[in-house]
Amino acid sequence: MRHVTWILLISVLCFAACSNDTSTIKNDKEAQGINPPAATDADNTARNANNPAADVTAQSETEADIQISAAVRKAVVDDKALSVNAHNVKITTANGVVTLRGPVKSEQEKSSIESKAKAVAGVSRVDNLLEVEKNP
Repeated sequence: MRHVTWILLISVLCFAACSNDTSTIKNDKEAQGINPPAATDADNTARNANNPAADVTAQSETEADIQISAAVRKAVVDDKALSVNAHNVKITTANGVVTLRGPVKSEQEKSSIESKAKAVAGVSRVDNLLEVEKNP
C-alpha cells in the first residue's frame, strides 16, 4: 500500500513541476522580440467571426444562386495551380451577383478567380473583394 501512496505522490509532484505557466514563456519571448506577427495583412478571420448574420452579401437561398456559387466553387477548386488560400475564398451569390472575399497569394490568383466567376452561366456581375497578401 505504501508503494501506491509514494507513486501517487511522485506523480502529483512531477505533474505540478511539468505544468509551468505558459504565459511566463510567452512574456519572455515577447521581451526578446521573438514572436511572429499576430496575423497576416490579408486575413479576414476576425471579420468573419464578428457577425456573419449581418453580412449584406450573404448567400441567397434560391436554387439559381446556390447553383452559381457551386459552379464557381468547382471551377476554383479544380484549378490546381491556385494556392490553398485561393481554394478557400468565400463565394456568395445573391440575385446573380457573385461576391468574392478572402486572402489570395497574388494579383494573378485574384484575377483568375474573378474570370472563373464571370464565366459561369447566370452571373450578372462579380464583386471582387479578394485581398492580395503583401507577405505571402
